Amino acid sequence: MSIQSTKGNPPAVLIVGAGLGGLMLAILFERINIPYRIFERAKELHQLGGVMTLGASILPVFEQLGLLEEVMKMSKIFEALELHHPDTNEKATLDRTFLKEAVGYHSILFARPNLYELLLSKVPAEKISLNKKVLHIKESEDRVAIHCSDGTTYEGDILIGADGAYSGVRQSLYKSLDEQGLLPKVDLDGFSIGYTIMVGIADPKEPEKYPALNGPSSRFPIVIGGNYKTWAAICIPGNRICWTLANQISEEEAIAQHFRNSEWGPEANEAMIKEFENCVCTLGGTMGDIIKDTPRDRISKVFLEEKVFKTWYHGRTVLIGDGACNTFQDTVVLVNYLHEMKDTSLKSITTAFKKYYNDRYHRVQEQFERSHSVAKLFFGQTWTERMMRQFMFKCVPTLLMNRAVAKSLEYHPVISWLPPATRSNSDAVSYQGSTNEDQ
Repeated sequence: MSIQSTKGNPPAVLIVGAGLGGLMLAILFERINIPYRIFERAKELHQLGGVMTLGASILPVFEQLGLLEEVMKMSKIFEALELHHPDTNEKATLDRTFLKEAVGYHSILFARPNLYELLLSKVPAEKISLNKKVLHIKESEDRVAIHCSDGTTYEGDILIGADGAYSGVRQSLYKSLDEQGLLPKVDLDGFSIGYTIMVGIADPKEPEKYPALNGPSSRFPIVIGGNYKTWAAICIPGNRICWTLANQISEEEAIAQHFRNSEWGPEANEAMIKEFENCVCTLGGTMGDIIKDTPRDRISKVFLEEKVFKTWYHGRTVLIGDGACNTFQDTVVLVNYLHEMKDTSLKSITTAFKKYYNDRYHRVQEQFERSHSVAKLFFGQTWTERMMRQFMFKCVPTLLMNRAVAKSLEYHPVISWLPPATRSNSDAVSYQGSTNEDQ
């Protein structure tokens, strides 16, 4: 089957992956009438995940698309980040309300599945094909094709791999490039694993029992426990609580985890829950009180894996990153350059891909290094990481830390073919506070 474009018309695009990035691509293509189809390996669309944050580095795009108000209605203002040390009863608080004045937008907190459902609602259902696992890709001078496990084949002018960390598109592309001697050796290395993370969203709770549910803002309280464990419980709209459990693992354990995929069943989840259920919850009670009210199909357990690949494109195939904010930024920059193309020749496509790569690679690398440092600062429990955390919160002036946070949000790609964002989120819309409605 072929997605058609004709000479002089926009390119026909195959999108592999119906995650946040794939859906954002579809929304952008809808606006500029670029023909596309999404191919998703899952038999049904069911998004897991816990709390998610967005801020000034991407919210202007949602404003340009007219989606900002809907995003705000499912969000709370990210008021502050807290670090709790139960052993010493110490607490460090990093205010985030200054961001409104500093960069024009509050950062916000919400449930990831809510954002997914919002984006999904903006994409025509008939343009998403489910149960389409890509086995390999094949390119010619003027077309690219995906071959799926059910025996079907689809062709287009451009293929975008938006299928996550273990992208089938990337693996097929890299296999082909490696056979041709064109793949950098560093791209053959595996991911770096530092943490095992479990997240979930509990059923609505009573504000009388959990007063922090009230109001339009929410804090992100991270508890740094012993034995390399951290946990958090965060209030979101609908009287709901998102929770996160994290285990820091050693380099040796990380290597071993690569060979224990069979462990990712219900039994493994229950074992990890058991480790944390008696831990004190900053909202009141224990983490077990919240976890027991979380349907098991709303719990997911993943490795926090890190790597920035060198190879992002070749021929008519291009990849976008994983991780919400970076993914959204990738999609905006990529579609901006695709929109500029005069034709669907390989030369024009390669030029667009190269511009996208040159624009994004160094920024993604910087963000990767920053995120790695932040993860160590907030979650790390080695002696060095603990000392670094003590120094940061006891010796570095708040003003300097605020400036660093604001500077990290200065870069915000925008949609080049839509009017620019003109207002900040707190002026434009009202935030959703406590409500009995399960959003």
